[in-house]
Order: sequence, then C-alpha cells, then structure tokens
Amino acid sequence: MTAALNKEIHKKTVLMVTTMSSFLTPMALSAVNVALPTMAKEFLMDAITLSWVATAYILTAAALLMPFGRAADIYGRKRIFILGTSVFTAASFLLGIAWSAELLIVFRVLQGVGSAMLFGTGIAMLSSVFPPGERGKVLGINVAAVYLGLSCGPFLGGVLTQHMGWRSIFLFNVPLGMVIIVFSLWKLHAEWAESKGEPFDFVGSSIYCAMLVALMYGFSLLPRMAGTFLIAAGIAGICVFVVWELKTGNPIIDMSLFKTNKVFTLSNVAALIHYSATFAVGFLLSLYLQHIKGLSPQNTGAILISQPLVQAVFSPIAGRMSDRIEPRIVASTGMSITAAGLFLLAFLETNTGMWFIISALALLGFGFALFSSPNSNAVMSSVENRLYGVASSMLGTMRLLGQMFSMGIAMMVFAIYIGAVEIVPQHYQMLLKSIAVIFTVFGFLCVAGVFASLTRGNLR
Repeated sequence: MTAALNKEIHKKTVLMVTTMSSFLTPMALSAVNVALPTMAKEFLMDAITLSWVATAYILTAAALLMPFGRAADIYGRKRIFILGTSVFTAASFLLGIAWSAELLIVFRVLQGVGSAMLFGTGIAMLSSVFPPGERGKVLGINVAAVYLGLSCGPFLGGVLTQHMGWRSIFLFNVPLGMVIIVFSLWKLHAEWAESKGEPFDFVGSSIYCAMLVALMYGFSLLPRMAGTFLIAAGIAGICVFVVWELKTGNPIIDMSLFKTNKVFTLSNVAALIHYSATFAVGFLLSLYLQHIKGLSPQNTGAILISQPLVQAVFSPIAGRMSDRIEPRIVASTGMSITAAGLFLLAFLETNTGMWFIISALALLGFGFALFSSPNSNAVMSSVENRLYGVASSMLGTMRLLGQMFSMGIAMMVFAIYIGAVEIVPQHYQMLLKSIAVIFTVFGFLCVAGVFASLTRGNLR
C-alpha cells in the first residue's frame, strides 16, 4: 500500500521533471543549428568541420545512451538523470567560453555525455510510474515538450545569436539546467533500479561505442579510401557486437527482444528510419536560408520554428489517439506525410518562396507529430515493466542513431559535392545541389520506413 501510494504521489513530480529536461536538451540542440554559420565565420570552419559541431554531440549521445540506460536500470534512474543534467549544464557553460573550433567540438562531446544520461532515463521514469492506459497521454506530453523545445530553439537561437552572440545560446542553458537539478534533488524522492546488483557489460559497451565512431568518422572522410575502410570496420563491429551480446549473460541490449517481439523490433526500425530522414532538415535549411536566401539568424529561426511548432501542437493529440487506435496506423500515416514534406523540400531553388518552405516544414511537423508519440507508445507497451529502462534507451538510441545517420548522409553528400572548403558564394550552387540530393534520399528513406511501420503488428 505504501509503495503504491508513493508511486501515485510521485507521478506528477516525475512528469514535471522529465518534461523540463525533455524541453531543455532539444531546445539547446535546435538553437545551435541557427548559429552554425556565425560560428563558422568566427573560427573559419569548413563545411565538414562545421558538420562535426552538430554531429559530435549526437554521436556521443548515441554511443553512450544504451550503456547509460543499462546503468540506470542497475544503479538507479534518478541518480543517472541528476548526474546527466549536471554534466549537460557544465558542458553548456564550457561551450559558452570555448576559444577554438577544436574545443567547441570537445565540449559538444561532453554535452553529448550528459544528454545520453537524460535520454536513457526520462521515458523509463515515466513508464515506471504511469500504467499502460495513461502512458500514451504522458508520452504525448513528453514528446510535446521535446517539440516545444525544438520550436523555441531556432527562434531563441536566432535572436540570441544576432543580438548577444552565439555563445549566449550555450550560457542560456546553465540556469535552466540548475533549476532541474535543484528541483530533482528537492522533490524527486523515489528511485527505480529493477536490475540492481546485476553486472554491467563493459566489453559490449566498448564495442558498441567503437563501431559507431568508426561509422560516423568514415562518413566524414568519404570519398577517400580511409572513409571506406572505417565504414567497413564499423559494419564489422556491428557483427562482433551482436555475437557478443547474444553470448554474454547481462547484455546492454537484450537481443531476445528483437527475436521474439515483432512490435518492439519494427517500431524501433521505424524510429531509426524516420529520424535518419528528418534530423538534418534544420541543419540544411539553416545553411540554405542564411547563405542562399541571405536571411539573418533571427529571421532564419522564425522560419524554422514552423515545423516543431506544429509538432508541439499535435503530439499530445496523436498520443491520445494511440491509446484508442492501433499505434502502427497513426504512426504509418505520419511517416507518409513526412515523406511528402521531404520531397517538396528537394525542389528548393534560389528563388523559392518563403511560403513554400514554411508549408513544407508545417507538413513535416504534422507528420512527425503523428509518428513520434504513437511509435513511442508502441515500443513501451510491447515490453514488461522490468525492461522499461532497456526499451526507453533503445528507443532513444534509435532516435540518436537516426539523427547521427541523418547528419552522416549530409556529411557524405557534402564531402562528395563540396569538399572541405568554406561555404562562400562561389560554392553556393554546389550547396544547393547537395541539399536537393539529400532531401531526395531522405524522402525515399521515409517511403521505406512506412512499410516497416505498417508490418509491425497490432498491440491490441
């Protein structure tokens, strides 16, 4: 009775704390995209190095999310959550005082470490305290917070960059992070560690991190031979990792979930494909709007806000729908709409009108809203309670891997069409061609993702 009562008391507290963190990290991520051209000018960064400012964060978070998700199950989700917020906040301060492009990338790595801890615990904490019948609603709220952060990020990033400099974007995170830390220590009393006492898979975690780094760094080196070699090494690393995880007693990824749980497997595959096709949109349009269209950071942010704003409005509605309608139907419809928006963006030209861009972004936002929270609901509802941490981390990993591959595709196309040069007017035509190629690839990726989403099977 006491445990049940404590769980009920902590429901709203857990929702509030995780919602605050779900707002902070995407806001910081999307705000940076608008500031990238300004950073490039200050540190004289070429297109590939500039891509690494965005990619270093995602790569680190993707590589460490599963290990930290498993650590949260063993050592306590609240503990990892608070530690992650602390690391993220400290890294934001260091980014605000970075004095070189190299340090900027190093501190982005540190920020990715903190984000991995947050991503691996938030949804798991919510799923620990909310029963299946209420889960779609709270996951919808959580996803809405993510998209509200994404909505505020471009506009806030543009305003701060234009009036206070790009460093203010990172320093803005510091007081917000401190509020979350204080509130968590003060109000969050329960702890969740259903796998307490079980050993941690250090070997599997090391192989996992190494293979992702090899893959991503390989993308940035293409078309050179070294890039091909690293990608091949990364693919080989995947095979080694799967073999190790199947034979070890306490894996960071329970491979049996993929073998026996079709809904879990295909929902994660759908998430991977969807994020692979959409994450680089903000990065690419920031370059397009500021270089090709000549907009200021503030006006660029105002344009980019249209996609996440639509996502924030419709995500709670989609979450509630997935409690009544099969999640695969809602999510598959959303991915189809996303594909349509991506194909529209593939037609961008120098003289493309702003209303065309805003309409395409709004379409993307609506599709993303219909996909994300129902897909999250499908993943979390397909496993038992003791696996919430693993399922949450796997879902977050698919998101981050997708984001990483999205940037990897962008980096690869940039490397082939533009190369390691600064983005100056004489290279604008190749930039435009690269953007068209990338959006076309993204559109076809989403079409493939619709089939994975539709064939996952029913939950009810």
